[in-house]
Amino acid sequence: MKKLNYLLVFICYNALAGSLWAQQFTVKDLEAQFLTTNATLIATNLEISKADAEIIQEKLWDNPNLSIAEVNFWTNSTLEEDVIPLIGKKGNPKQLHVELEQMIATAGKRKKRVTLKKLEKNDALYEYEELLRELKKELRQTFNSLNSITQQENQLQNIVAIYTQMSEQYERQAQLNNVPKVEYFRIQSELIDVEKDLIELQNEQLEHLQTLRVLTQNAKLQLNQLIFNSNNLQKLSTQVPLNILEVAKNGNIEIKKQTNEIHKAEKQLQLENAERIPDVALQVTYDRAGNIMRNFVGFGVAFDLPILNSNKGNRKAAKIAIEQEKLNQSAVEIELETTLDRLTNQLTSFENTLAKWPSAKLEEQQQMIANFKKHVLNKDVTLIEFIDFTQAYRDAQNAILELQVNYLNTFEELQYIVGKDF
Repeated sequence: MKKLNYLLVFICYNALAGSLWAQQFTVKDLEAQFLTTNATLIATNLEISKADAEIIQEKLWDNPNLSIAEVNFWTNSTLEEDVIPLIGKKGNPKQLHVELEQMIATAGKRKKRVTLKKLEKNDALYEYEELLRELKKELRQTFNSLNSITQQENQLQNIVAIYTQMSEQYERQAQLNNVPKVEYFRIQSELIDVEKDLIELQNEQLEHLQTLRVLTQNAKLQLNQLIFNSNNLQKLSTQVPLNILEVAKNGNIEIKKQTNEIHKAEKQLQLENAERIPDVALQVTYDRAGNIMRNFVGFGVAFDLPILNSNKGNRKAAKIAIEQEKLNQSAVEIELETTLDRLTNQLTSFENTLAKWPSAKLEEQQQMIANFKKHVLNKDVTLIEFIDFTQAYRDAQNAILELQVNYLNTFEELQYIVGKDF
């Protein structure tokens, strides 16, 4: 029986361990989760389906028009004797006029409208692509910031632990009059200041974690489930393609959207030109007892005469719209080029600065804090010198971590602008 219990415990332990292990997330895992669960992304994707439905609708012909007129519910003295009842042998003789009309679009208008709807569908596709890229960039940059904040938190917790220990030691020595109470109060003051910074940092950490929860729609996501990559500071500039401007012109979402606007304006002009040619209505008429023939079937055609309105104003407006969109595209291309130049220079600048601060220097500073603490207790250095050094250490650490996160986020911004992961 004991063996069976041990076996059950072992199985449950393995199952629980496997479950906990499965709950660990890298940034790639979060991206995969966000692609399938983000409600905003899913809702925007439905706009594409709506555009497909509108294309189907635009392909349909107009419904034929059926009219029934001149139906008499009684007769009078002018009834001709040879008019027989309408149905069977009973009932009063009836007069009847039936007309069937079908509108036919000329000059390829229907095809041109379908083409316009397809271009409008491209708008929905580009809106989805833009939202996808923006949210993916936000997720990655939030993950990078959270990584940096977590490192700052660990460093601050170490400083808090050192000052807490020193505060206890100075409190005992001050009670024994071995050190001035002012030094104990100075330690206390610095400890409170560091703890305040730690609380503010933890609040910021929670805000970034909340952003990840919203993006992935995972309300139970916890900080200890995230797996941060400590080796993501490789030389990122080497991943940037040499022909980055050419790549960006093919992948940048604003360029794609603006090119689509030009195509839409051109197709709109074609449609406005086609509107000069009137549509034709084909008619089939049946007339009973309304003319010299007792049962008359005739055919006809109807169309507007383009005399007073040749759609001149709409055609001129469509031409102006094309010129406007071309000017807008030039502005977008110039902005793209200057943005790429700024981001690539910024990336290189961050990279060169970070290269001057290898991890060995940071580890050396951490060791110096431990040594400084011993020297303070041995009165080899003053308390003020120790506090100044820890403050300088914190400033340097924060500066390096800020540079690192700006470096990574600049790379993500560059990938977003280009429209492609390097």
